Amino acid sequence: MRSTVLLVLLACTSLAQLPDGPGAAETKKICSQCHELERSVSLHQDRAGWQGTMDKMVSLGAPGTEKDFTAVLEYLVKNFPAEEVPRININKATAIELEAGLTLRRSQAARIIQYRTKNGPFKSIEDLKKIPGLDVAKIEAKKDRLEF
Repeated sequence: MRSTVLLVLLACTSLAQLPDGPGAAETKKICSQCHELERSVSLHQDRAGWQGTMDKMVSLGAPGTEKDFTAVLEYLVKNFPAEEVPRININKATAIELEAGLTLRRSQAARIIQYRTKNGPFKSIEDLKKIPGLDVAKIEAKKDRLEF
């Protein structure tokens, strides 16, 4: 039992590895208090995107000093820059891919997966609109990135 727990902890720790550099410690300290580190850095954004994400996290109570947040911002911009915006296959995407790619809450990504598991593959954006509690405006705003 003890060795199983140790293996799980080691596996989680290996997922949470960040590239070395200024701001890595602050990023790990701040971001991992509310999220898995993998989730925190799964977005690849430009400076404005990372700043918006950080502003949101601060407004939700993320702890840290102005110096810490500046270090985190510079670290994220350097190590997790915006990439070409990938398309999202709504019938194959994981919860993290749905959250990051469509800027959905975890609960909304889970609803998409539950709905598709129960009802089969989505054929159009209209199918997504049938999901109760889904932020349809976010889906509409990114419909050009969706694949079915």
